[in-house]
Amino acid sequence: MSRENNHDLLVKNGTLVTMDRENRIIENGAVLIREGIIECVGLSCDLEKGFTGKVLDAKQGLVMPGLVNAHTHLPMSLFRGLADDLHLMTWLNEHMFPAEARYINSETVHLGTLLSCAEMLLSGTTCCCDGYFHESQVAGAVLESGMRGVLAQGVIDFPAPGVPDPARNVECALSFVDQWVNRHPRIRPSIFCHSPYTCSEETLKKAKRAARDRGVLFQIHVAETLGEWEQIQKEKGMSPVAFLDHLGILDPLTLLIHGIHVDDKDLDIIAHRGSTLAHAPESNMKLASGIAPVPGYLDRGIVCGLGTDGSASNNNLDLFLEMDSAAKLHKVHSNDPTVMDARTVLAMATLGSAGAMGLGDLLGSLEKGKYADLIILDTHKPHLVPMYNPVSHLVYSATGADVRDVVVAGRLVVENRRLLTFDLDSVLGEVRGFGARLMGDGRG
Repeated sequence: MSRENNHDLLVKNGTLVTMDRENRIIENGAVLIREGIIECVGLSCDLEKGFTGKVLDAKQGLVMPGLVNAHTHLPMSLFRGLADDLHLMTWLNEHMFPAEARYINSETVHLGTLLSCAEMLLSGTTCCCDGYFHESQVAGAVLESGMRGVLAQGVIDFPAPGVPDPARNVECALSFVDQWVNRHPRIRPSIFCHSPYTCSEETLKKAKRAARDRGVLFQIHVAETLGEWEQIQKEKGMSPVAFLDHLGILDPLTLLIHGIHVDDKDLDIIAHRGSTLAHAPESNMKLASGIAPVPGYLDRGIVCGLGTDGSASNNNLDLFLEMDSAAKLHKVHSNDPTVMDARTVLAMATLGSAGAMGLGDLLGSLEKGKYADLIILDTHKPHLVPMYNPVSHLVYSATGADVRDVVVAGRLVVENRRLLTFDLDSVLGEVRGFGARLMGDGRG
């Protein structure tokens, strides 16, 4: 395991929600961190004895693993609110794709990524799984922010930002992977094919072969809308999931995004191949795409993570809000208040997302040997008092605004709700300027 050069840190005096194998909750707990790795989890009175490094006092707040966002398009924060209340195909073809063609370049990608990273860090997300274009710029901004990410260069069969010739789409993705593999411990490269309806069979197989040869995660939107299901069924004579399986795409290093319009046969295929799911309920609700049968995925042992999607279709990157939505959506859909209980949903946003991205052994819980990515929530607030069940509070009561401190790889990146890694005011000023230019062009 690669380690960054960080000073020792002791986080003490908190209620630890460990998300470990025993689901321990430790009152007056502490986490001892050395060189960016968790060395010990226990009681404050034990771990602070003889410790001489930096101390971070949780002040009786909740201490938990950093949240892990299993699906994002980071630069699309620049288009938040640009085209709401539309069908997915209208939203994509008439608004997002044209806006990207006109406004997305290496500079705006870097800017939009910094904006998204600030939003995520300040709301408790320490790692994300991204797919977009100009992904080297995304990676640079993620590093600058102090976050961790599995980052994928996008592949699509028509001209895209940074890839004007679609014939070079997989080549560009592979170049990104080779540029970033083993380059920095907080960045893992990946390849992202947009969908079965925007990528040909040849492109899908070529991209997956490239990802498999490099041992990196392959991501793809699949079965997101009924229209997609009908199109693939008509053209290929099978469901989108069965089609991907027919092409040899599905394996444990394939992350399926959305996975809404699936049946029992599809779920059995996914379980058999060991592929994973990124569930994005708020984006799915907003675009009226449908409700993924997540309980069915979980019943089959399929690893499921929770993602926000891009903030142009959500319209925020707050995983606390996403947890609340996920739990309640499936309860009302199934008419069963016991479905998707708080423990299950919190696990999806931590261990589940980490596992879906291939990082389950490294992230998602407060345990010895894992990366020291954790957050502290200020619980001295009216909506968090009294606290009978910390897990329930995290899913149903807390929001990203309750996050006070954030540690990534043992480094304090948010302190007392202040971002420490870059000048947020400067970024906000640039983003306002971008928005003014877009509005001035008549696109608002």
